Amino acid sequence: MNLQLKKKFPSIRDYYSATQLRADRWSALREAAEGLSRHRADSRQGKKLMTTAEHLFEVLAPIERYWAFPGIHAFEHLRRLLQLGNTGDLSTAVRRIARALTSGAYRRRSIPLSSDEIDNEDYEDEASLAPEARALGRPYFEVLIVDDVSESQERFLRQNLLRMRRVEDPFIYEPVIVPSLEDALIGVLFNYNVQAVVVRPGLSLKSKIELPILSQYLTRVSEAEEVDAIEPHEYGPVSCRLIEKIRPELDAYLVTDRSAEEIAGLDLGRCRRVFYNQEDFQELHLNVLRGVDRRYKSPFFTALKEYSKQPTGVFHAMPISRGKSISRSHWIQDMGAFYGSNIFLAETSATSGGLDSLLEPRGPIKEAQDMAARAFGAKHTFFATNGTSTCNKIVVQSVVRPGDIVLVDRDCHKSHHYGMVLAGASVVYMDSYPLHEHSMYGAVPLREIKHTLLQLLAAGKLDRVRMVLLTNCTFDGIVYNVQRVMEECLAIKKDLIFLWDEAWFAFARFDPTYRQRTAMGVANTLRQTLRTPEAKAAWEAQQEALKDADEAKWLDTRLVPPPDARVRAYATQSTHKTLTSLRQGSMIHVNDQDFKGEVEQAFHEAYMTHTSTSPNYQIIASLDVGRRQVELEGFEFVQKQIESAMSIRRAISDNPLLQKYFRVLTAGDMIPEPFRESGVDAYYDPDHGWADTWHMWREDEFVLDPTRVTLAVGGTGWDGDTFKTKILMDKYGIQINKTSRNTVLFMTNIGTTRSSVAYLIEVLVEIANELDELLDDASKMERRSFDNRVSALIEHVPPLPDFSRFHDAFRAGAETPEGDIRTAFFLAYNEDYCDYIPADDALMQRLEAGEELVSTSFIIPYPPGFPILVPGQVISPEIMSFMRALDVSEIHGYREDLGLRVFTKEALQSVQK
Repeated sequence: MNLQLKKKFPSIRDYYSATQLRADRWSALREAAEGLSRHRADSRQGKKLMTTAEHLFEVLAPIERYWAFPGIHAFEHLRRLLQLGNTGDLSTAVRRIARALTSGAYRRRSIPLSSDEIDNEDYEDEASLAPEARALGRPYFEVLIVDDVSESQERFLRQNLLRMRRVEDPFIYEPVIVPSLEDALIGVLFNYNVQAVVVRPGLSLKSKIELPILSQYLTRVSEAEEVDAIEPHEYGPVSCRLIEKIRPELDAYLVTDRSAEEIAGLDLGRCRRVFYNQEDFQELHLNVLRGVDRRYKSPFFTALKEYSKQPTGVFHAMPISRGKSISRSHWIQDMGAFYGSNIFLAETSATSGGLDSLLEPRGPIKEAQDMAARAFGAKHTFFATNGTSTCNKIVVQSVVRPGDIVLVDRDCHKSHHYGMVLAGASVVYMDSYPLHEHSMYGAVPLREIKHTLLQLLAAGKLDRVRMVLLTNCTFDGIVYNVQRVMEECLAIKKDLIFLWDEAWFAFARFDPTYRQRTAMGVANTLRQTLRTPEAKAAWEAQQEALKDADEAKWLDTRLVPPPDARVRAYATQSTHKTLTSLRQGSMIHVNDQDFKGEVEQAFHEAYMTHTSTSPNYQIIASLDVGRRQVELEGFEFVQKQIESAMSIRRAISDNPLLQKYFRVLTAGDMIPEPFRESGVDAYYDPDHGWADTWHMWREDEFVLDPTRVTLAVGGTGWDGDTFKTKILMDKYGIQINKTSRNTVLFMTNIGTTRSSVAYLIEVLVEIANELDELLDDASKMERRSFDNRVSALIEHVPPLPDFSRFHDAFRAGAETPEGDIRTAFFLAYNEDYCDYIPADDALMQRLEAGEELVSTSFIIPYPPGFPILVPGQVISPEIMSFMRALDVSEIHGYREDLGLRVFTKEALQSVQK
């Protein structure tokens, strides 16, 4: 590429994904084609535009082979138009394609490319159409056919498959034909429109593509699979298995000339049907539609819609049912106008008429939950209509018995702490590694977890250890190596239960990079690998090597679980936080080999305890539809979500003005080097472009979720809470949740658009410009004041305190750290046992002198939002110093007018008797 083109177009290495590259190159091609139609070919500008267009066609050529629209044949036709100098027809066709790609119009109707055909329909963005208009159309998808065929054979396949389409078909699709197994893998990773794959016997192994941004998709598979070693007769079955590994939601169909006996013993992944050496296009067509319809069904949402259409007489609770109490009102008509009629027509407390009971589901709710379990890789899934806080308490209460020891991430969500109180657990709080500079915690190192388990083993208490509870990913985006944690913990206690709080991680199932660090994904992997002869041999060899080894040796060794270890994993997810659901819509996913025999009855009782007998049917319906969405387009939306976050990273890192006041925290900033075995410290570097992060996600102890962009704002002179409230929200209408003393957190989600990303960058640039102007006009004293504020936020940040310990009154011995949080919690109900002490210098002096003061309650400052004190915990000088240094708007559990609430000596003595 010549120098002028380099200046005009960002380098391919500047793009995080090929989908971003494709979108921008089509936009650029449209501009070039329109320019060519206005300039003579032999003019200086015409020659320049011709060179640009030729380059764009060269870049797009390998990309377009993986998409049905506009299709490689139409693309090559456009290329010939350019070569023939037919710039008028080229401009028309490229403009229509570019607009259809941007708006999504090609999903709804055929796009005429010839200038002889009139195309008067508006190219509205799909998202801007009224829901009623979009609901009338048939959903569109693409079918990937893998077969190395000639052009005439390809035409034969395409025409015969399209000939099967009928007006009454519920969906419409277009075929994409690629020649090789590697092209199939690139296709399912690159083309999010693909919903089904047909693997035919004529496929080859290797791809002929030479575009690095496409080749990188193969690295996701090549590290784990020896693709080059596959024999030709294995190409078809291996393709099906690898497709399931990459995108398990897809339907695969295998056309083969091998015998049924040979095929029956092979691992075909999620192959839904095998066709034996025949060209039965009608049967294939019907199977493809049936497979997609299987995911498209939403049984409870459908039942609720049907119920809303029924004429009924309401003689039960809920005056709002059918909207009667609103339609008859003279004073609340605005509520009916705002919400519309359907929401009230679907309101009922009845469980008849095709509906179901959430507490005892046997109909559409049960079916919807089973479909959610399939989608998320669980054995059982349960819906919740009052948030993940309740889900956490349900799981804890169902698996933990009074006196059981539970290892808990100390800065986890407060619902877990209250769950420990309700269950009567003996709690061992484990500290996450601190990020003092930014007043936030990371995650609990595996070495800390192993050390705690080995300490309990040495004390003879391992039999009482019931569960490990960890947050994955954390609010700030720290993601555990879930498989490594589970394997090494099971190596110490083989029936350990794991509760992974995935409140912010529900979307992770639908991206192959993320999936390997999810609870359900790892549980399914372990179920397969633990029973293999290789796993047994590895465990036996390690047991021999660790015979008579001390704790240090165990801590330094990557432990192997025994082959008879039990896989017992639970995940709680806030569907409403990261996927499509009404607020408080959450799910509990279960992958526990002992659930049926040991937990099911207790789970049912805990579910009954915490679930309302009047659940919101609209929330249940939204969970059902949200599941449908992610099974059909979760891969696409998560891909775009990640791309949006990466665009924010690059835009800020490449902008010198923004770098003066802001800095995106990298993995190197948020994860200490010992936990980053790959050595990768940033997703994007202005000097080197994008890092290859696949190895990092496979091996590192912790990784940073790229969809969370933590922005250091201390350089502006505003603390995180002020920047969030006074600047972003009040002035610019940008909403965020999480802040620390000197950072704010931007989270992209499946609803984030490129426009919203652009607006964010515009706002940050405007803020930076205003700060520049302010400082340019500042007096010497004003400048000093600004510098002092910045210094206080960046350099003088109070260190984060570790968990001190439970008071001896709430412990069963000094050799292990577990504490009876339930006894401490309820002891505080007696006001005579409690006292208040002002949080002043006198209190600090008493603590530094060694006096033991014990908290009666949870003390939770917002931000950072984690409990710095729990009931029964000894108050340390470090905790008190941190609390006094915080400049936050609220501290839950603390009354400023009275001070800290602590136990009296008499209270502690009453417990120790």
